Amino acid sequence: MRLLDHLRDSLGLTGAKEGCGMGECGACTVLVDGEPVCSCLVLVGQIVNADVVTAEGLADDERLHPVQQAFVDHHASQCGFCTPGIVVSAAALLARKPHPDDADVREALEGNLCRCTGYQAIFRAIASLAE
Repeated sequence: MRLLDHLRDSLGLTGAKEGCGMGECGACTVLVDGEPVCSCLVLVGQIVNADVVTAEGLADDERLHPVQQAFVDHHASQCGFCTPGIVVSAAALLARKPHPDDADVREALEGNLCRCTGYQAIFRAIASLAE
């Protein structure tokens, strides 16, 4: 079973979305031991004893993760389909590099596609946290 299917169907965590099913769009991005991965490409058996964090797991109780809050504040979500994967990728970047420059953000998000082309608001939201 793929990690994506396990998260969505077995655990009810629907943040990760199936876009392409081939690791090309990033809609299913989750963190595995702190690293962003496309959950459509990972089998559950490959992550035994790994720490898996979905977009739902980024929030602290009732308080949004700073990246999630920045997306709200900067209206960085349009249809929302790509948002969880982008938020997870951005959170991983900021955990690794708290003050990324524009090139760092672009590189971190190069595996995440937004069909609505909301990239400017997405970059503004992430940049607000890098200041």
